[in-house]
Amino acid sequence: MKILFISLGCDKNLVDSETMLGVLVAAGFEITNEEEEAEVIVVNTCSFIHDAREESVQTLLEMAQYRENGRCRALIVTGCLAQRYQQEILEEIPQVDAVLGTNSCQKILEAVKAALDGKRSLVMDSLDGLPDGRAKRIVTTGGHYAHLKIAEGCDKHCTYCIIPRLRGSYRSFPMEDLVWQAERLAEQGVRELILVAQETTVYGKDLYGEKSLHLLLKKLCKVPGIRWIRILYCYPEEIYEELIQTIKEEPKICHYLDLPIQHCNDRILRRMGRRTTKADLVGIIERLRREIPDICLRTTLITGFPGETQEEHEELMEFVDAMEFDRLGVFTYSPEDDTPAARMKDQIPEEVKEQRRDELMELQQEVSLDLAEAMIDRRLVVMVEGQAADASVYVARTYRDAPDIDGYLFINTDETLVSGDFVKVKVTGAFEYDLTGEIIL
Repeated sequence: MKILFISLGCDKNLVDSETMLGVLVAAGFEITNEEEEAEVIVVNTCSFIHDAREESVQTLLEMAQYRENGRCRALIVTGCLAQRYQQEILEEIPQVDAVLGTNSCQKILEAVKAALDGKRSLVMDSLDGLPDGRAKRIVTTGGHYAHLKIAEGCDKHCTYCIIPRLRGSYRSFPMEDLVWQAERLAEQGVRELILVAQETTVYGKDLYGEKSLHLLLKKLCKVPGIRWIRILYCYPEEIYEELIQTIKEEPKICHYLDLPIQHCNDRILRRMGRRTTKADLVGIIERLRREIPDICLRTTLITGFPGETQEEHEELMEFVDAMEFDRLGVFTYSPEDDTPAARMKDQIPEEVKEQRRDELMELQQEVSLDLAEAMIDRRLVVMVEGQAADASVYVARTYRDAPDIDGYLFINTDETLVSGDFVKVKVTGAFEYDLTGEIIL
């Protein structure tokens, strides 16, 4: 029986999708990418911000048409939208056969079987536990890199964020399970592990009584076949000395950190429920660059948060200009139901949010171009992603580029390269977000 799987939202959600695919393929289902062929359709939804929620709803409505008029015999909804609006989905989209919560992924087979037997089901497990840390996954990222979700849930409770309600409190996966996963992924040809969680920096505190990300990293560095390890979602206030030294000393760990700071103004940070100040942010950025001079720092910002003044926006502009982040993304504030920020006064008009976002991104384009041009003549080891439309041009990533969110390095060569290959290049050209290079010995 053919199954179509649609995974929306973040890379943590993608790991859940790959786990569910593993369960279904082991049970004999065949994967298809064609809606018209699918007899079972699973949509793993996102509900983090308004745009993601809209995309999830629109996708569900489109797939409902195949359930009603096509070959599809079962339509299953999973993920954050399912957790948040479980009853509404069942009531308002009659074509949906089953709704699974965020901690019920490994019950996907039972839900599919029930749907094929004509039974509608709602599966909502407690958000206290963890799924099987050794479940088989079907890697969908091309095979040479994969995400490793090291924890579930979050304890931060930022005033704009609904995730703790949808995913529960912070729960770390045991190290031995994560190492087991890494070994299985390496056996399948994965060369790069990308560590993800709602927050990676406090990994292990719930299990081992102290922050243990550095210990996990050291174990993962010993896995044969893994060449790069990349860390995302590091809250700046939680970065600690042993972690910095491990990144600095272990050659497999990319000198790359994703620091979601959201803003720099102290008043806005307090209103957001963040646990840093502007001085703290400057201090950790300077410390990282002092300890690891070639580190690449990515961050994300929220603009138009309730009550943000023009002066506070200009302060953020000045901060971005001064800090010169290597990578930067900007979201306009999205009011989420049942969050403190959505109830705050002084909500910012949408057009003002968008204007401020555009100003920040235009500034970052200038910063990015300057930083990219400074890379010219650097010699780097890069990972090949594949070929461009021109058969003689290959697409690659440097240690400074996470897949799907950062840029690429383009190589013009007559050599035959394969996705996942590592080659040494000299950077020859630069654009705002991408580089060009040539292979060197």
